[in-house]
Amino acid sequence: MNPWDIIAVALLTLLGFVLGGGVSMVVLVRRHLRARRKLSGSEDEQAALAQELSRFSIVPYNPMYARRPSYWLAIRSRNTSAVQAALRLNDPRPCSWAEGIFSARKLFIAPPINGWTLVFGAGLPNPDDDVDACYRFLRELSRKLGHVQFFQADELLQHHAWVQVESGRVLRGYAWAGTTVWNQGVKTSAEIALGMNCFGYGDSPGSDDWAVADHIVANVEKVSQLAHRWSLDPAEIDLRMVAHQRGIAGTAAGLNHE
Repeated sequence: MNPWDIIAVALLTLLGFVLGGGVSMVVLVRRHLRARRKLSGSEDEQAALAQELSRFSIVPYNPMYARRPSYWLAIRSRNTSAVQAALRLNDPRPCSWAEGIFSARKLFIAPPINGWTLVFGAGLPNPDDDVDACYRFLRELSRKLGHVQFFQADELLQHHAWVQVESGRVLRGYAWAGTTVWNQGVKTSAEIALGMNCFGYGDSPGSDDWAVADHIVANVEKVSQLAHRWSLDPAEIDLRMVAHQRGIAGTAAGLNHE
């Protein structure tokens, strides 16, 4: 077979592929149009399609996930008035969950959930600023209300803390603010199970220590899991389920730390 015959055969083969592809496309289009006409005339099939599409629906937006507080209190109490009195809240007013999350006011006392009252806002003490003031605040609040927990998970600075106080006595306290500023009590079973890393006083590893940096990041990520085991993780609360409930917002006069 001479070269011209080979070229002719190749061209004919290519033309066959093109024509075959075109025919296949026409068949598929016609099948699609018939399926659409059939589906448009069948309510049952339309319902089936809607049910199938619902499998891929997007989970409704929950603002609590977007605005997980950097730090918060969990108080074992259903008595909102007692919590308000203990915090000496100024200018209190009823406030919904959504308003409390996005409000610029200093404190929000959330409605009780499963026996726990959550409190968050800029009026809470921050161990980064003054760990001694935070310590005194939590002890005094616990003397008034019983069991009080404090959590911090600052994803920007990677500062973190978790504290349990019972009737004025610190059961467990740990806080990291670039170095360990608080490490009190015995590590709890929940911390051990989650693999929380706690450094001793004076441990201040450099930023080039990647292993330690990974431990610190892991701690921040696990604070919410620890809160879930100890009491409540705020981000787990579905605001749609508590939309009708109202808490109290205001500014904190503060406890007497002297």
